[in-house]
Amino acid sequence: MSGHGRHGGFPAVRPRRLRTTPAMRRMVAETRLHPAELILPAFVREGVREPVPVESMPGVVQHTRDSLRKAAAEAVAAGVGGIMLFGVPEEAKKDAVGTPGTDPDGVLQVAIRDVRAEVGDDLVVMSDLCLDEHTDHGHCGVLDERGRVDNDATLERYAEMARAQADAGVHVVGPSGMMDGQVGVVRAALDAAGHQDVSILAYTVKYASAFYGPFREAVGSSLTGDRKTYQQDGANAREALRELALDLGEGADMVMVKPALPYLDVVRRVADAVDVPVAAYQISGEYAMVEAAAANGWIDRDRAIMETLTSVRRAGAGLVLTYWAVEVARWLGAGR
Repeated sequence: MSGHGRHGGFPAVRPRRLRTTPAMRRMVAETRLHPAELILPAFVREGVREPVPVESMPGVVQHTRDSLRKAAAEAVAAGVGGIMLFGVPEEAKKDAVGTPGTDPDGVLQVAIRDVRAEVGDDLVVMSDLCLDEHTDHGHCGVLDERGRVDNDATLERYAEMARAQADAGVHVVGPSGMMDGQVGVVRAALDAAGHQDVSILAYTVKYASAFYGPFREAVGSSLTGDRKTYQQDGANAREALRELALDLGEGADMVMVKPALPYLDVVRRVADAVDVPVAAYQISGEYAMVEAAAANGWIDRDRAIMETLTSVRRAGAGLVLTYWAVEVARWLGAGR
């Protein structure tokens, strides 16, 4: 046995040899994060003079127009790939059909113009294409006489929103309301208005999740009840592939799974099925859990952030929307 291991006379196989030093682990890592793969979700609130902290998301704010421009410039400096904008209109301007969402001077359209003026094409400027931030009832669509979301009436509003956001200068629209046919309607509206170069990041797989709670504070949601009749059931995975086929058939340029961590198996299924970019959204509740646990001294914050993001990339997402985008991009740039 001299000079041999205990496995059939062959030298001992020791995977641990490839874990001996930080440099060795870095060299053989199978999954890497890069700043260009990170997208920063950002909220801009109408009518405020100072950024407003989101209490349930420590470190996240509702921006003023000026602070949003600064945040976009910081994202460019850090090498972040994109920014996803959400508008928070004044409460008095909300109505049943979400008029601020299509008003050329609505908060989201103004924010798009501001960010494009600040960073030009150095950052991919994306916008949420949904009515929930703009309606007085908080649902993602127009309601019928029985209080249910009217799919087809909502699509008409999405087409208007797409044109308004594209006119403002957005690079990518993100239809997130989970209406049947939304991608096709948005694509047709953009093309007919001469915006063939505006891309669509389809919220293809969006589950009715308990982890959206902090986000509703961030956008000042007026919702009562839930969105289970249009967002997907967390028990279903095959259904996600059906939604995927529909969105691709309607012209989606990129597809997304939301939330990320509770649905990494779905991220993998989607990534294995397509040849378009796949994004995953590390949502507000995922962010808040890590921040809260770290604030209580229960976990190592920085390590937990990197571990969660790496897990999303390992599952197959090429792009990750995360509220830590700028912070993590700086870490990566510093070689951490």
